[in-house]
Amino acid sequence: MKFTGTEQYVATDDLQMAVNAAVTLERPLLIKGEPGTGKTMLAEQVARALGMPLIQWHIKSTTKAQQGLYEYDAVSRLRDSQLGGEVNDIGRYITRGKLWQAFTSDQPSVLLIDEIDKADIEFPNDLLLELDRMEFHVYETGETIRASHRPVIIITSNNEKELPDAFLRRCFFHFIQFPDKETMKQIIQVHYPQIQPQLVQDAMEVFFEVRDIPGLKKRPSTSELIDWLKLLMSDDIPDQILQQRDQSKAIPPLYGALLKNEQDVHLLERLAFMHRRQG
Repeated sequence: MKFTGTEQYVATDDLQMAVNAAVTLERPLLIKGEPGTGKTMLAEQVARALGMPLIQWHIKSTTKAQQGLYEYDAVSRLRDSQLGGEVNDIGRYITRGKLWQAFTSDQPSVLLIDEIDKADIEFPNDLLLELDRMEFHVYETGETIRASHRPVIIITSNNEKELPDAFLRRCFFHFIQFPDKETMKQIIQVHYPQIQPQLVQDAMEVFFEVRDIPGLKKRPSTSELIDWLKLLMSDDIPDQILQQRDQSKAIPPLYGALLKNEQDVHLLERLAFMHRRQG
């Protein structure tokens, strides 16, 4: 079964090829790209398209690789022992991690390891053996957990830190390019099938104009454009967008959906002021 995108997700040809190549090679798919380009959503849509359950492991700065396998609660077992409880069943004190769940799933699944670069630099290397062999050992019980079905593994990274070479060698890599205008129109159509074409055209012109301004600390992303359009449709203010276009670099209406820090707001305000003076 091949991934070709879904009704809810516009997948470019090169992204489709990357997903299918990773599945064929039986390697994790490492996805990078700007925030808001649909990296996390990709795993959800691959699972939907392939008819597989989705298991999500969202990584934090404090996440350890062992947590993906299992966690053994030795403190609770010791406490129960001191209270005279039955503690011979060690399995009662083991919490299965996301890899364990994916390995023992009744059917092939999609495992999302989201934002792997948030964790410690050793985190990816600590998972190398398990991802290679599709098995791991539970020392407390002496059992070996092997994958009944090899999961489709999708790993996302925002490039907050470099990933180890040994880890990169074991992945199929794809960088999601920021959508061009034609792809962006398709994405908007998926979210808002009834949107007015003129509003799309005007909003996209302002959006890409803002993204191209030199010096922005955070350029607006696809998800922020979708939020902005929702506001514009609810307030019915396409005329204001046209006015902003005529004023070139002026602040867009409802800019809080697009701009996420005061430095960028001040930058656009200065550009608008300079434009008015020159006019």
